[in-house]
Amino acid sequence: MKLKLPLVAAFVAVLSLTACGGGGDDANGGVVVANPAAFTKTDVTLGTGAEAVTGKTATVTYTGWLYSTTATGNKGTQFDAGTIPVKLGSNQVITGFEQGVLGMKVGGKRTVLIPSSMGYGSSGNNAIPPNAGLVFDITLTAVQ
Repeated sequence: MKLKLPLVAAFVAVLSLTACGGGGDDANGGVVVANPAAFTKTDVTLGTGAEAVTGKTATVTYTGWLYSTTATGNKGTQFDAGTIPVKLGSNQVITGFEQGVLGMKVGGKRTVLIPSSMGYGSSGNNAIPPNAGLVFDITLTAVQ
């Protein structure tokens, strides 16, 4: 009789994972979708130049990764990198990215963890699966 309870518990756990989609990740091309608990920004280097504020154009270099609970620094699969100008307050980029840039000063470096609700949400975007959290390393190079 003692053996039946653990078997039943294991069976229920497997059924629960299958029912909620936790038993496989085929819908996202083999990518396990995860989200940070909250939006966070961590300054790695504080800048000393002009501040990125609403209405100004901030030029940033960045690298973006899918958020991962198991990868170092939560940086899973890299999906993009580059340099872009962003007019702050104009909705040119996802909310989490813009919020991550606001308040930085030129020369500053910041790591931003973005839940999917502040990213691409349930739609996803190209290499970013639906409901995926994101991690960005951002360096502010200019403000105009």
